[in-house]
Amino acid sequence: MSDAGAVALAVAVWLAAAATLPGSPWLGALVVAIGLLARRPVVLVGGAALLAGALATAAWGGLIGGPAERVVARAVLLGDPVAVGHATRVDVRIDDRRVEAWARGGAADQLADRLAGEVVELRGRLRPVPDEARARLAVRHIATRMSIETVGGWRSGSVATRAANEVRRVLERGMSSLDEERGALLRGFLVGDDRDVPPTVEADFRASGLTHLLAVSGSNVAFVLAAAGPLLRRLQLRGRLIGSLGVIAFFALVTRAEPSVLRASAMAAIACWAAFAGRPVSRIRVLALAVAGLVLVDPLLVHSIGFRLSVGASLGLSLLAGPLAARVPGPRWLAEPLAVTLAAQVGVAPVLVSTFGGIPLVTVPTNLLAVPVAGPLTAWGLVAGLVAGVVGDPIASVLHAPSSAMVGWIAGVARVGADVPLGMVDGRAVLVCGVALAVLWRVRRVAVGVAIALLLVVTQPMAVAARDVELARGAHLWRADAAVLVLDGDTDVGRVIDALRRRGVRRLDLVVARRGTRTVAGVVFDLRSRLAVGSVLAPAGHRVRDARAVSAPATVRVGRLRVQLTPDGDALDVDIGETADRGGGPR
Repeated sequence: MSDAGAVALAVAVWLAAAATLPGSPWLGALVVAIGLLARRPVVLVGGAALLAGALATAAWGGLIGGPAERVVARAVLLGDPVAVGHATRVDVRIDDRRVEAWARGGAADQLADRLAGEVVELRGRLRPVPDEARARLAVRHIATRMSIETVGGWRSGSVATRAANEVRRVLERGMSSLDEERGALLRGFLVGDDRDVPPTVEADFRASGLTHLLAVSGSNVAFVLAAAGPLLRRLQLRGRLIGSLGVIAFFALVTRAEPSVLRASAMAAIACWAAFAGRPVSRIRVLALAVAGLVLVDPLLVHSIGFRLSVGASLGLSLLAGPLAARVPGPRWLAEPLAVTLAAQVGVAPVLVSTFGGIPLVTVPTNLLAVPVAGPLTAWGLVAGLVAGVVGDPIASVLHAPSSAMVGWIAGVARVGADVPLGMVDGRAVLVCGVALAVLWRVRRVAVGVAIALLLVVTQPMAVAARDVELARGAHLWRADAAVLVLDGDTDVGRVIDALRRRGVRRLDLVVARRGTRTVAGVVFDLRSRLAVGSVLAPAGHRVRDARAVSAPATVRVGRLRVQLTPDGDALDVDIGETADRGGGPR
């Protein structure tokens, strides 16, 4: 099959799965077989589309939550438990159902140290997923939730999962000398485990366009294969293929087979097979075949944001990195990394613009500064991390000194980049970028200047259209000539910081904590670490540091905004309106 045929196959399979075309999977499989035997690419593409549509229909049809019931079951953990507020969440398999399980209190503590692949005895209540969460959870093949009441005994899973978990534990032991934040980031760089990354740091990486560094990519897989190369080269050709596929599969287990891992692993496996067969194939054909195969195995992947971003970045690199590197003016040490960054951003632009509203303009410089360090960090971190986990301190501290320095550099780039008010590349700017790239294709010398000028014109911090905007659950922003944030209980501070940065808010003139709990105090502390915060008001008896207590009805003027506060037990009732004249600030 040619490159064009492979791309047609991937596109047909993707569109059919996304559209959920009804049909018979047996008919699709029969047409695929005929196309393969007859060597007719057109027939193969049509059959694959029929098969993908039928499999997608069946996948959606199988997502039916059963009636609410109490169960005592042995559950296989499909992922690592994740702390969400005061609860712990983990996907599990009970019989033939995938279930999103939630634990609180003592049950959460018992579940927190378990790892994917292990089998745990759970007692709790099953119920269908609520309507508002159905589409989001369906991508993970989940139609049922479980409220865990008690956690019983547990046992290790298969030999492969036990080995994968032991590798992760060895890496964890080696990182014990690092501080909490850098250790969490290093786990993200090495194995894609970003569960313990502080939400403020995650917000920095998102705002600076560096989130992809916390996900496993093709470079991670390539390094693992290179590290195993000395052993693999000792094998015969067939054994080398089997060994390479085994290394890829094992690394996918270690990194939990997230969508980006699946894409990278599938591409690596196809490339290994092509090398074994003596038929080198282009990167675009490898990508197309990997996408087609993965979507046929799991049609719901087309709805995964992570999978879309991974495919988009790979597509941009495959099509544009080389041509852009040849046309971008300047020294090669700058032109080549710049071409790679631009190509990847063009690839992910449709997903980011349609899903998140735009791309941070600071993405290009931050990637130029961070990505060259991320490669050596992965190589050194995996090798030194395994050795450090075996030998322990004090040698582990010495081995991870370079890791700590490189992690610190990347985190610093993310933090500084997140604070640079360059705005977002929205839909208009993406069109401008496309024009600039087209010009660059023909007229190398003037295109860079034209692109920069146009982007500065059309790219501004996103303004708030309404005065009252819900940034996240429990967080509302009021804006006129000043900015007032109202917090109501627990909220996702990372999402709040993201939303404020997207709207160009770098200072909050007033923060009102409707409740003075320890959780709200933590949110205010995190906000102060990333934004300039003026006055903070909270109810009497609050736990919010440096906040003024409101014990009687009061009116506060912030610019043109009038904030009326009324104590109501341990909370504050807040009413905000706009006045015609400008006030003198909180009083």
